[in-house]
Amino acid sequence: MTLALYGHPFSSYTQKVLVALYENGTPFEFRCLGPDTPQHATEWQRRWPLCKFPLLVDGERNVVESSIIIEYLQLVHPGPVRLLPTESMAALDVRFLDRFFDLHVMNPVQHAVGGALTGIAVKREEGLALAASKLELAYAWLEGYLADRTWATGRDFTMADCAAAPALFYSDWTYQISERFPLLRAYRARLLARPSFARAVEEARWFRPYFPLGAPDRD
Repeated sequence: MTLALYGHPFSSYTQKVLVALYENGTPFEFRCLGPDTPQHATEWQRRWPLCKFPLLVDGERNVVESSIIIEYLQLVHPGPVRLLPTESMAALDVRFLDRFFDLHVMNPVQHAVGGALTGIAVKREEGLALAASKLELAYAWLEGYLADRTWATGRDFTMADCAAAPALFYSDWTYQISERFPLLRAYRARLLARPSFARAVEEARWFRPYFPLGAPDRD
């Protein structure tokens, strides 16, 4: 049975899983959640009443949370690109960076987006201010950490990079990575050039007018 992924192409966490699937050329059916596909929403809600996406369906098994989905894919549907190392300490490093990008880069972005979605000017400004302060700290840490690294944890593309790609894509739109962080800017550029993420970005391009903070005319 073909894997099915429920999500939205403009969603950062959906993109995170899409990158993992595209890296390994894993066959799957994408079931977009939106007003034009009510049948997908009904089945998604039945399978995961918490109504969060992405959701991966493999037969009767429902797998949720982007990091868990990627680990599940490696265990059950492995491909040529190993996204989590076999060595325990190396795998721990990948999991740490995966959590760093989700919690310390993507979460501040979501806070700013949430403030903008209220339609209340003061909430929008508060959200942006908080995101800027959090992202400045994250950017500074990453700038030091990325020295001598091609990808998040070294030479190999891993689950941490699957998390980093959409997180840094949207964070730069929210609070632009300044020229004081050249290593981080170069890393983001490498992620955008990676065919798996470039495909995810292109597939979501026409949703950009809906970005509540205003999508810049780049990327």
